[in-house]
Parts: sequence; C-alpha cells; structure tokens
Amino acid sequence: MEFSIDPFTLVVAFVTIIIAISIHEMMHAYAALKLGDTTAHEEGRISLNPLSHVDPIMTIALPIITLILFQAPILAAKPVPFNPDRVKYDEFGAALIAAAGPFTNLVLATIGALIAHAFSGNIDVYNALTIFVSINVGIFIFNMVPIPPLDGSRILYAFAPDSVRNVMAQLEQFGIFIVFALVLVVPAFGQVIFDLNRSISLFLLGL
Repeated sequence: MEFSIDPFTLVVAFVTIIIAISIHEMMHAYAALKLGDTTAHEEGRISLNPLSHVDPIMTIALPIITLILFQAPILAAKPVPFNPDRVKYDEFGAALIAAAGPFTNLVLATIGALIAHAFSGNIDVYNALTIFVSINVGIFIFNMVPIPPLDGSRILYAFAPDSVRNVMAQLEQFGIFIVFALVLVVPAFGQVIFDLNRSISLFLLGL
C-alpha cells in the first residue's frame, strides 16, 4: 500500500509493529511448545508483552526508517530459541515453528482487512487499518525470504537437498547482512517486496 509519511502514519506504524512482532514471536514460541520444545516457554517468550520480544534498534528504529525509505518495513526481533533435538518431526517441525510467525502476520492482515471493510466510512479508522494490513503483509513477505536467518530459510531447509542445506548453513551468520545489502544495493529486490506488499494488501482490502 502507498501512504504518506506523517505523524499519524508513524504512530499507527509504531503501534502496529509492536503488536505484530509480539504476536509473531509469541506464535514461534507457542508452536515450539506444541511440538515438544519448552525452551522458549521457559524463557518467557509465550507472551504478548513487547518487552519479551522487541529489540530497540532492529524492531523499532529499523522498520520506521525502511518504512519511510521503501514504503515497507524491514525488521527483526529477538530470536526465539528452540532446541531442535526436542522438536517433533525433525526439520519439518522446525519449519512449522518458523512458519508460525509470518503466517500469523498474514492472518492478522486478513483480520485487519475484514475490520477495515466494516469501517470504510470512517476515514481515520480505515486508514489506520490499511497501515495495519500493509505492515503485517510486509512482515510476512520479508520473513518468507529464504535467506538465513529469516523464517523462509528454515522452511526451505526442511525440503532442500543436502547441497543447498550446506550453502544455507554457511550463509547463516551473514544472511541478514545479505538481505539488507539486497534492499539497499539492488533496487529490484526492494521493488519486488514493495510490489508483493501492494498486491497482497490490495487483494485483502478488496480495492
């Protein structure tokens, strides 16, 4: 979605990011618990308290900056820990844990769009909800990029051959910098994220 960057947008974006990322990370932890690993639960990560999940730079400052620059938020929260030896279904269980976060954001975006339809006559509420939808879609898309350590890489890893897994393992510690470099240096990458965000958001909003 395209929207102007003004104080209203920034406030709504900030609140949305806190809500979206908190639920995203909580669902990672909840999925891990359901799949047999109590690590995140023991660290208090099954919580809606933002303080359990947010990082001041990566979760708050970075998405606001990228929202202004690219019209789509790029962010990261504190990683949710899990012990792969405890998780059911091995790599497929890990993939389910990874998928729980971004797909929760897609569900949130869908709910936001449905509520937006009900408030289409109230401009302020409707605009706030379109921002809510766009940001949750943006978080979904960004996290599904299959570059470690993003959630999409864990999903890909479960189905990839060993040769691809080896490459992904080597990229793990540098992956997030590769993603940022792609956004900043390769305009087509950022444009793809923007176009996907716009298309999915407009589809959900029925515009």
